[in-house]
Amino acid sequence: MRRRSISIATALAVVLGSTALVAGVAGPAAADSAKVLPVKSVGDIVVDGTHQRVYVSDPTGGKIVVTDYTGTVRATLTGLSGVSGLALSPDSGQVYAAVTNARRIVSVETGTYTQTASYPLGAAPGDLEVVDGRIWFAHGTDFGSLDISGAEPVVHLDQRGDVDFSGAYGMFLAADPAVPGVLAAGNGGDLAVYDVTADGATLRTKGSMDTAVKQIDLTPDGRQVLTSWGDPAYGYGLGAYSTTDLSEQTGYPIDSYPNAVRVAPDGTVAGGSFSWYEPDVHIHRPGDPVPTREYDFPNTGNSSGADTLVDGALAWAPDAGRVFAVSENTYGTYTLRALTDPTKELPALKVSAPAKADRAKKLTVTGKLTSKTRLPAGTGLKVTRTDVESTGGKALAAVKTKADGSFSFTDTPPAGGKVTYKVSYAGDATHAAASGSYAVEVSRKATSLSLNNSGKVYAYGKDVSFTAHLGTTYKNRTVAIYADPYGADKPKKLLKTAKVNSSGNVSATVDMKRDTVVTAVFTGDSHYAAKTVKSTAYAQVKVSTSVSKHYRTGRIGSHTYYYFHKKTDPVLTTTMSYYKGRKFRFDLEVYYQGSWYDAGSEYFALGTSGKTAVRLKASGEAGVRARTRASYVNNSSGDNVNSTTHGAWKYFTFTN
Repeated sequence: MRRRSISIATALAVVLGSTALVAGVAGPAAADSAKVLPVKSVGDIVVDGTHQRVYVSDPTGGKIVVTDYTGTVRATLTGLSGVSGLALSPDSGQVYAAVTNARRIVSVETGTYTQTASYPLGAAPGDLEVVDGRIWFAHGTDFGSLDISGAEPVVHLDQRGDVDFSGAYGMFLAADPAVPGVLAAGNGGDLAVYDVTADGATLRTKGSMDTAVKQIDLTPDGRQVLTSWGDPAYGYGLGAYSTTDLSEQTGYPIDSYPNAVRVAPDGTVAGGSFSWYEPDVHIHRPGDPVPTREYDFPNTGNSSGADTLVDGALAWAPDAGRVFAVSENTYGTYTLRALTDPTKELPALKVSAPAKADRAKKLTVTGKLTSKTRLPAGTGLKVTRTDVESTGGKALAAVKTKADGSFSFTDTPPAGGKVTYKVSYAGDATHAAASGSYAVEVSRKATSLSLNNSGKVYAYGKDVSFTAHLGTTYKNRTVAIYADPYGADKPKKLLKTAKVNSSGNVSATVDMKRDTVVTAVFTGDSHYAAKTVKSTAYAQVKVSTSVSKHYRTGRIGSHTYYYFHKKTDPVLTTTMSYYKGRKFRFDLEVYYQGSWYDAGSEYFALGTSGKTAVRLKASGEAGVRARTRASYVNNSSGDNVNSTTHGAWKYFTFTN
């Protein structure tokens, strides 16, 4: 209990015109997936289609993370210092990893993720490719081979021949299982094609490429080497070079800044770019400069630009059903992204209808299906209507496109409210599925809804019945009643959801300990619109004051007085409904020459127990009569959760 004090003598002086009383204590495509990788860096990525696994090397962390196609981690291979390049054996039984700092290649069994062999090389390996069962590895500005087909492994180093590779940024290798005996190599501004056998590499042709290249690849027809940066017309694009003489051919335009290229078994080209504000992965059909499809990464970092593709971090699933990419955000977080249906065009399906319409009257829905390659006239589209009576959607008659892809149909909506027409295209071998929708606000009648007791004030803790009355509706006769007490610590609460009775009424009881907003909600039906009404009722606080230190009580006129000796300090203890930070106002009046006079007011903090004692300094004079009361004043008492409430006056007098 808190104790505070004020002076009766001072109060009396106020009445007599002397000193004043001093105030006291006072809220991508659906099938694509993305998951964060537990890595510190990304060296390479390779896909095992047989087991549907993705291998990602982490040079900084010295490990390989193995995930499934959704990005869920299935295994982590550790102790591989500086591991970089990865390659898959022709039978998908082994993954080969270049352990750069250990100057060796390790072999990992793909079924069990166990290391089956470790081959010292005498050089620090980087990029890896498998050609005819032999493992070719970059080292420095050169490359070599590892043949493990015999009783003992055979290593050949320094196979570049008469090519002056001298670039500081990595040595890149490229091969394709469909092109036996061919290996491409690039470094700095130099590019070369080799015929390779068990005896080593023989230079076929050499040429030049852009020095900004971060990755190269060989097309499955063996005719071209693609580079991650090159012509198209000296802008941003993927370079293309003939494997016969490395003459420059028509490449693929993509956004800035190109940093990856990978070719699928069917020849489809995936190009990557380091692009904050443009698409990041670009899919091209062989020889087509216009992308079939593009993927734009989201922004998961803290800058204005979106996540970006890690250099060279692209890989195709063998069936070309997915492209895997690793992105990085501004926090240095790496995410494996599985991009689905990359070889399929992504059509656009636009649907339009009137914004508003009348119920039970015909309306017309129009739209258009477009794609990079125009779909034939008569392409079938599925139509679904969703409304308050068919929340799961009701199938309407299918519609077919015209030659230009446009379509239209009519419908008579039986239900009012929000009516959504969804039109869907199932897709085909070269086009992904697509859909579009349009919501029409269909008219409904208005009903009446009322709620009683608005503006009324109730004693603290009184149980009050609030009754909602619902007028005419179609099918729905249910009303929900909510109570939202004042104060952030008390959330809005559902009191009752029920059908109204035969008179249209439903009631719920509120324990009125705070001012409360009561809400009645009718959610509507197919013929009548939703409606909400509110009623704000007010609750007083519970307040009382007890008196102590008096020597007796007695009647003076119609009031009971507490008698104090003139030098005894009265103690008045106020008990009030507690609320954090609450204060009460202590009013003091003095009786003088037949009338009561205001002697001032002071606010005191209410103790956490809901009690505070105030000590009044004795008057020091006999014959003084005074009275006090405690009040809660909305807002002024430190909160607004109750309505202003005045306690009863307590009367006292001083004697000798």
